[in-house]
Parts: sequence; C-alpha cells; structure tokens
Amino acid sequence: MPAYAIVSDTDCSLPPDLAARHGIRQVAINLHFGDETVRAVEQLDDGGLFLRIAATGRLPTSSAPTPGQFAEAYRAAFAAGADGVICFCVSSKASATCSAAQQACALLPGRDITVVDTHSATMAQGFMVLAAAEAAEAGAGKEEILARAAAVGRRTHMFAALASLDYLALSGRVGGLAASMASLLDIKPVLTMRDGALELLERVRTERRAWSRVMELAADAAAGRPIERLAVVHADAPTRAGRFVELLQARLPCPDEIILAALTPGLSVISGPGLVGVVLVTAP
Repeated sequence: MPAYAIVSDTDCSLPPDLAARHGIRQVAINLHFGDETVRAVEQLDDGGLFLRIAATGRLPTSSAPTPGQFAEAYRAAFAAGADGVICFCVSSKASATCSAAQQACALLPGRDITVVDTHSATMAQGFMVLAAAEAAEAGAGKEEILARAAAVGRRTHMFAALASLDYLALSGRVGGLAASMASLLDIKPVLTMRDGALELLERVRTERRAWSRVMELAADAAAGRPIERLAVVHADAPTRAGRFVELLQARLPCPDEIILAALTPGLSVISGPGLVGVVLVTAP
C-alpha cells in the first residue's frame, strides 16, 4: 500500500469503481428524511433520491459527514498499513464537510492526517483526488502529492446546465414563480464553480442552446491547450449524458477516456434531475 492513503467525500462524484481501483476512500454525505438518515452513494443514489422526493413532494435536508464518519475512514486507512492520510474535501463555501474532516483528526491523536479544502466540487474535486491517489501510488511524499493535486485544481474547469429551476424553488433558493416562468420559457441555467462557490453564469433558452453554450465555455477554457482529462457529470440522466458526450466529441479534441460520473445525492438534491455538465483538466 502507498505510504499515504487518500480520502475524500462523496461530493467529489468519483465513480465507486474508479475510486476503489485507486484505493480512494469516500466518506458519505448524509441525507435526512425526517428522522431517517441515509448515506449518499452507500445507501442512496441519484435515482433513488428523486423517487423519494417525487413521492413526498418535499426535499430532504443534507449535512456533512460527521467527524466520526471521517475518523472511521482514517482508522481503516491506517489499519490497512498507511503511514499517513490526506483528505480532500468539497469546498468549505458549500459545506461543513471540511470542518468535520478536521475535527476528526482530534479523534486520532498523533496520527499524520492532512485535510485539504479543494475549493471545488463534483469531478473538479474528483480529478484533484485522482491526481493525489496516482501520485501516492507512485511513491510520492506528502508535499508532492499536495502539489500535484493543487496543480490539477488550477487547470480544472467545470460548466453545467440545469434541466429546470424546480429543485432550487423547492429549497427556497429561487421563488416558485421564477421557476414556473423558467419552465414555461424553457430556460436552462448554466453554472460554473468560481472561488469555491457555485455561480450562475447565464440563463439560456432550450436545452440544445444550453448544451451548446456549455461546450463553448469549455472550449474557451481550454484555449487551444490539450485536454488531459475530461468527465461528463449528470444527475440521473445517463442517456442524455451519453448524447452530450457524442456532441462534445464532435466539438472538442477530447481525450480517449471520458469519465461518465453521477453527480451524487449531496449535490443532486440541489440541482434536481437532468443536470448535465462537463469537467475538463487542461495541459499545463
């Protein structure tokens, strides 16, 4: 086993099989349906989340993993032979996850544990985690692992189109009237991640135009540089995401491997079903 084990949270959207292949431990975001707490990915996927919401007409609340959940992952890493743990968390501007990961360190006194605020989310965070795991597998020390992950973070760009504003209305983030008007006019908000927070870039009419705008933004971000890594993320929309991949390949010089990643419930509870987006890492 590498000297340093890599831990993250499920908001990084790394497909479980890919995470397992690189020994990455993912700590689950929690969803609360009344008195019932369910762990994202482990116990509930995006499709299951939307079915439960459709049945009740109400959103669950979400919360960061507890310090105990992180401590459990840290202990498992040390029990497997790691000398140290590096934990990469979803942006602290979006969640208390990073704080919980830091609090967990006190539950393992004397252990070498480093917690990193990625200032990112979904596969933008996931690509940093993946870079760290690959560096650890190659025998890199802590500082090199951190440097490689940070370098990838600086070269990563994310753009996505929401299918509707309905879930933002349910959560109170936008008004019901605004969501109804957006639906009537077929408006698709285009999002990005900037300075650690989700930001609404534009409102575009029709899905076709929104997807085209997302691809245009991705091309502008690449600025002619080769694309080292690319993921298409979606909220319970694998068929539509596959169609988006085909359009993207016709528009951009994509790498041979494109990761198709589920957004995961800690994020899709905000976006609602149908979100499709692209995350790309450009060459230095």
